[in-house]
Parts: sequence; C-alpha cells; structure tokens
Amino acid sequence: MNDQHDHGALGDAEYAEFMELAAEEGFDVEDVEGAIEEAGHGPLPVLAVVGRPNVGKSTLVNRIIGRREAVVEDKPGVTRDRVTYEAEWAGRRFKVVDTGGWEQDVLGIDASVAAQAEYAIEAADACLFVVDATVGATDTDEAVVKLLRRAGKPVVLAANKVDGQSGEADAAMLWSLGLGEPFPVSSLHGRGTGDLLDEVLRKLPEAPEQRFGNAVGGPRRIALIGRPNVGKSSLLNKVAGEDRVVVNELAGTTRDPVDELIELGGVTWKFVDTAGIRKKVHLQEGADYYASLRTAAAVEKAEVAVILIDTTDSISVQDQRIITMAVESGRAIVIAYNKWDELDEERRYYLEREIETEMQQVSWAPRVNVSAKTGRHMEKLVPAIETALAGWETRVPTGRLNAFLGEIVAAHPHPVRGGKQPRILFGTQAGTKPPRFVLFASGFLEAGYRRFIERRLREEFGFEGTPIHISVRVREKRGRKK
Repeated sequence: MNDQHDHGALGDAEYAEFMELAAEEGFDVEDVEGAIEEAGHGPLPVLAVVGRPNVGKSTLVNRIIGRREAVVEDKPGVTRDRVTYEAEWAGRRFKVVDTGGWEQDVLGIDASVAAQAEYAIEAADACLFVVDATVGATDTDEAVVKLLRRAGKPVVLAANKVDGQSGEADAAMLWSLGLGEPFPVSSLHGRGTGDLLDEVLRKLPEAPEQRFGNAVGGPRRIALIGRPNVGKSSLLNKVAGEDRVVVNELAGTTRDPVDELIELGGVTWKFVDTAGIRKKVHLQEGADYYASLRTAAAVEKAEVAVILIDTTDSISVQDQRIITMAVESGRAIVIAYNKWDELDEERRYYLEREIETEMQQVSWAPRVNVSAKTGRHMEKLVPAIETALAGWETRVPTGRLNAFLGEIVAAHPHPVRGGKQPRILFGTQAGTKPPRFVLFASGFLEAGYRRFIERRLREEFGFEGTPIHISVRVREKRGRKK
C-alpha cells in the first residue's frame, strides 16, 4: 500500500486496520481508497461564470451542470433564487456560481455588471468569462476584464454563440481582450463545451485553498447572514461595542461586506457583515440578487454562519433559502432569533410552533434569543459559536464508529426491499469541517434510513451546530450481474 496515500482523517494504523476489514468484506481496495479520498476532500473548488447580460451565461451553466436548473429567459437580467450549483466533468466535481440573474440598471449598466462580477469573483477559485462572439468585445466586457485582472484569479475565456466555422473568425477577434485563447462554444447546441471544460479543470485547483482562518493564531471567521433589515449591522455594532457599521431603518443600507476583527471573551474573531445593498423599491429584485451573491461569497470564506431571524415576522421562504445555502456550504451554524424583547406572549407561542415546523432542517443548530438593539443575551453568542465550531471539528475514531454502527444494525435493521435486506458493513469518518462519513453497505440504503443514521450519530456523538455529510458505497457483486 502506498505510504504517501491521503488517508483522509485516518491515522496510519487505523487506516491499515480499516483496509483489512474492507478486503475481508469483499470490497475492492482501490474503490475504498477512492471513496475515503473523495469524501475527505472537503469543500469543492468554485468556478464563477461572469459576463454582461444576454451573452448566454445561464444556458452555458445548464450545459456545465447537465440539467436545466438555472432559469433561462430571453429578456436579460432574469432573477433566480439560487446562484450556486454542483457540476462534474471528467470525474472531478466543482461548484458553479452563476451570475446571470441581475437587474441591468440598478446603478447603470457598467456599475451593476461590476458589482455582480465582484461578489462572484470574491468567492471563486477560477472564473469563466463569457463573451458574445457575434457582437465582439464591448466597453462593458473591457470593464469586466479590468476586474478580473485586479482579482488575479485564473480566467478561461468563452466565446459564445459560435455555431459553425464562420463564427471561428469572430471568436479569434477576442484575443484582443488579452486574456489568452478564446474558446469558441455554442452554449445552445453544446458545441465546444468539452474543450472549454477541460481548460476549466486545468485552471481550477484539485481542492480549494482553505479560505478560512485555520492558521495557528488566525481569527476564526464568522459570517452574519440573514434577509435585509433583520438586524445584522446592529448586531455587529453591539458585539463590537461601538458603531462600526451604518445602521438605517431603510432595508439594505450596507453596500459591501465589512470584515471586523472583534475581541470577545478574550478571543479575537473576524466578523463578516453581509447586509443587503442600497436599493430603490422598483429595483428590489436585482438588489436582492446581489445580496444572495454576496451572502454566498461571505459564507464561502467563513467557518461559522450566524443566521439572524427576525422574530417579529413569520419565518419566510427567504429565511429558508438562506438556511439551505449555509447548510449546503457545509459551515458550522448558529441561529440567532433577533428582536426577542419585542415579542408579546401570543407571538412567542406562535413563533415556537413555527420554529418546530419551519426550522426542522437545522434543529441541531445552537439557538440564541437576542436583541441586537438592547444587547440582550449577547453574552450567549460566543459560547454558541464555540459549540458549533467544536461540533464542526469533531472526529469519531473508526473503531468506536464501527462498534456504534454494529449496534444500530442489530437493533434497527434496514427494511427488507424486493426480498433483500441491505446492511451497513462498516464505515469511517473521512473528514471534518464539516464531519464527512463514508458507509460501506451490501446494498442501496434508502434516504429515510440514512436520515435515521444521521439522527443516531448526533445522539451518540454530539455534532451540535454542524451539517453531517454521509455517502454510501455499495459492494459490487463479483462474477455476476446485478
């Protein structure tokens, strides 16, 4: 066995013992090594797709992710709920941030292109710059080029809408942008996208750099997230003990994420405030889109997401989306219920019912009831963050995990399906931040049973404040077809 192999979170002795167990159960050693390595890699590299309106970004994103998930309409600047998707090419997985859906004239076209591109580039490991080859390079394209140069991220240039040989000359004209070779593609017909993606993989790192403060003595990074006017800036000011951020009754007065080094409980933390940007009512949609892009960028750089919920309002679809974004990004999570002191008994009763039904997906997250305005219960915020970080970094030794899995399988076997009863044979924790487990089984495990396993893992080992990723590898039947 290769001593240089990436064992994920397993030590050498534990790894050797584990591989012996895998061989006894009839698993291919390379498959097992691959599963541990894949699960242990942690966050995926991020590709930002940028460019001016109507150049075909969303259609290209659909090509890359292989399904029609990004909304595509003929009018430029269609707003969507989601901005991040997962893609795979040539066996490598990565995240795609689509910046297609923003209002053109929020601040004038150049400024709005710049704003949406900046937020996406900030979160990215590499950028895919899409230009309409039939139009050629415009002043707006040149403005995006300047941004890309300033950011210093690797860039791949896609010359879109090249449907045949005649368009190749148009694509060649884009050498003038100074970003290297333009890759001629047709996002509509799929032409040239394979070569483009090969180049994207060359520019993306195998695994992204750890953008959060893990260096010894480096401050832990906290993203304050939540919908506009929920009290993020007020909370930051209260935590800092001074007015560092402009607070305004008008929702969304913060333009840029503000990084603040703040000392709490003898420890320095780095807070990133991600409040919505300044907006006029009729441009609400575009500005909200910026806000979700910005939130995605801040969460990518953070270790903990503190999600603020305004308790004076009902828990909204927008709150749910923000929670889902934080969970999917694999960050530690704390839920802060703000404006708690403004509630009467009746609202409190109904809020508790809402929390039971609407917040089920993060029932494992530490909860604090605070008032950003008066400072009520602010002292509980840091212990909650520390609890979530501890859960996020928890590692269960393989021996202990397998003893626990053995007890579960014996007491609660998987339901029989089609005359067969799949069994978990053994498992390991391949990584932390967040905890990632690989279970090796004799057959397919249903989603309900996986949720049951996750619930039992939490009961047994804690994992408070962190999502858990569980992947299952099924033993291949040898010598006969399934």
